[in-house]
Amino acid sequence: MRLEFRNETLAGSKVFSGQLNWATILKRMLHQPEQLDLMFQALADPNRRQMVQRLCEGPASVSELAQPLQMTLSAVVQHLAVLEGAGLVRSQKVGRVRTCQLDTQALQAAERWISERRSLWERRFDRLGAFLAEQDQDLKEGGGQ
Repeated sequence: MRLEFRNETLAGSKVFSGQLNWATILKRMLHQPEQLDLMFQALADPNRRQMVQRLCEGPASVSELAQPLQMTLSAVVQHLAVLEGAGLVRSQKVGRVRTCQLDTQALQAAERWISERRSLWERRFDRLGAFLAEQDQDLKEGGGQ
């Protein structure tokens, strides 16, 4: 089966006028874990987390982001490139000032992924708790230890 798309947006990218087959759609769907890997990799560095934390307060220039960090401006720019590559940060240059802002949609994707795992483990722990309570009750009723 083939699907037709004409100048529509699919997963944030412009799809040219043409046909997409299921293999192409599947590849795009499977790209999500790769994006999550990039996101978590980017957030693994404490300096980048500090930049993200600052951007939670609102947009900031590269100079403002560099101010509290003990590194050169070029190192800050490299860290920002990693954050942009992971989809966490967007930047715009106006004149000589590059202003960065957080891309909240990317953070929502990570939050959704974490939430799904949390929900799964909460259900598992609830079942384990119920099982252990049942075992405890059986021991008490059976005159066991």
